[in-house]
Amino acid sequence: MDVLMRHFKTHKLPTILSRTFFKALKRSHDNCGTHTSPPVSPPSKPIIPTPRVSRLFQPSNLREGQEGGDLTCRSQRLMLQTGLIHPSNPGCFYYLPVALRSMEKLVRLIDEEMHAIGGQKVDMPALCSAELWKTSGRWELMGKEMFRLQDRHNAEYCLGPTHEEAITELFASQSTVSYKKLPLLLYQVTRKFRDEQKPKFGLLRGREFYMKDMYSFDFSEEAALDTYQSVCRAYGRLFDRLGLNWVQVQADTGNIGGTLSHEFQLPADIGEDQLLVCQNCGFSANVETMEPGQTRCSQCRTGVLSETRGIEVGHTFYLGTKYSQVFKALIVNASNEPSVAEMGCFGLGVTRILAASIEVLSSDDAICWPGLIAPFQVCVLPPKKGSKAQEATRISEDLAQSLGNSLASLKGEVVLDDRTQMTIGKRLKDAKILGYPYVVVVGQKALEDLPIFEVLCQRSGETMFLSKEGLVDLLSRVETI
Repeated sequence: MDVLMRHFKTHKLPTILSRTFFKALKRSHDNCGTHTSPPVSPPSKPIIPTPRVSRLFQPSNLREGQEGGDLTCRSQRLMLQTGLIHPSNPGCFYYLPVALRSMEKLVRLIDEEMHAIGGQKVDMPALCSAELWKTSGRWELMGKEMFRLQDRHNAEYCLGPTHEEAITELFASQSTVSYKKLPLLLYQVTRKFRDEQKPKFGLLRGREFYMKDMYSFDFSEEAALDTYQSVCRAYGRLFDRLGLNWVQVQADTGNIGGTLSHEFQLPADIGEDQLLVCQNCGFSANVETMEPGQTRCSQCRTGVLSETRGIEVGHTFYLGTKYSQVFKALIVNASNEPSVAEMGCFGLGVTRILAASIEVLSSDDAICWPGLIAPFQVCVLPPKKGSKAQEATRISEDLAQSLGNSLASLKGEVVLDDRTQMTIGKRLKDAKILGYPYVVVVGQKALEDLPIFEVLCQRSGETMFLSKEGLVDLLSRVETI
C-alpha cells in the first residue's frame, strides 16, 4: 500500500482524480481485515429433465422388415431391432444407453444380494500375468479360448477370462489372515474375455462380456461349504426377484477345478446345455455329469429323468485348497497356527442374464423385461400433433414430470414419447416392442373436468382408465432398484 501511494505521489495526477482515487484505495485497504463473504448455500442437486424418446440414442429398426441380418435367437433379434445393442467385432457389441440402464440396475440388484451375505466389492486388472497362470498350471490347460499377448518387453499376459489366480495372490500377499476375519467374500463386476471359436446368440455367447465373479476364503471345509450354500441361496433370491424360472443343477468342475459344482440354468429351447430333471424329487443335473443313457434318478431311485435344455446364467464351485495351496494363501486358525485357506468361486453372467431374461420372458415380437430391470418403468404418450386432443400435449408433459417428482421410486423412470408427428397407434406399437411395463396414453379424456388417462399394463395386457390419483396409486406399488 505504502509503495503504491509513493508511486502515485511521484507521478502527478489531476487533483480531483488523485483525491478520489486515494480515498477509495484507503477505504478498500481499511476494510481488508473486516471483509466477510456472503453466506454460501449448499450446492443443489441438478434437476433432471424427463427423458424424451426423440432424444434417446437408440438407433432402432422398429418398422417391419428392417431387422435383417443373421439373427439366430429371439433375444438377439429383439435387442438389435430395438437399439439396445449394436454389433462391433464378432462376439463383441456396443451396449447402447437404454441397455446400459437395464444392466446398471441388474448390477445394483446383484450388489444388494452380495452385500447381504457379506460380500465386499473389488476391481482387479483385466490384464493378468502369465506367471500366475503358469504357477496354477492353467496357462496351457485353458487352450485357445484364452486371449494371450506380449508387451514390448516380451512378457506374457492374458485378458482374464476368470480371476482365481489373481484373487488368491492378493489374499496371500496379506501374510497370514486371522480366522476371525473369515469368511471373506470378495467380488467384482467386470468385463471378461474368451476367444470363442463361434460366437453366437448375441450376448448369450460372446468374446467380451460382463461377469460377476466372487471368491470366498474360509478356515475349514465345513465353513467353506456353509459359505457355498449361502451364495447359492443368494443366487436363488436374485433369480426369484427377477421373476425367472430357474433350476440349480449338478455340474462338472471343468478347468476351474474343485470337488463340487452347480450351474444355475434358465430352461429354454435354444439353451446349449442338456439337463436331466427328476419330476419326482426335483434332482437335476447337467448331462455331462451323468452316465450315458441314464434315465433313472440316482437320488430318489424311483423317479424318471426327463431331458430339457437350459441357458447357464450362474456357476458355483467349491475349490478346496486347489489355488490356496499353490499360492500359499494362509490363515491363522483358532489354535494360532497357520493353515491353508479353503476357497470357493461363484460366477454370474451379467450380460447373459440380461439377454437370457429377454429370451425366456419375451414373445417373438415384443420384449418383456423382468420388472426390476426394465430400462424405464413408464412411457407417457402425448396426443398426435394436429389431432383434436392436441391441447392435452401440455398435460402429458406435466404428467410425466410430476410422476417422477411425486413418487420417489419413479425418479428417472418415466420417459415421454414426444414423437407427436406419429400417430398414437404407431407409438403404442413401438412401446409394446420396447417393453415399457406401463404405458400412459394422454388423449381427449385428459381434457375433461376430471382428467382420465388410459393405462396399459404390458405384462398382464390389461387396459385401465384412471384419474391422476388412481394412476399415482397404481404406480406407487411399482418396485424399482
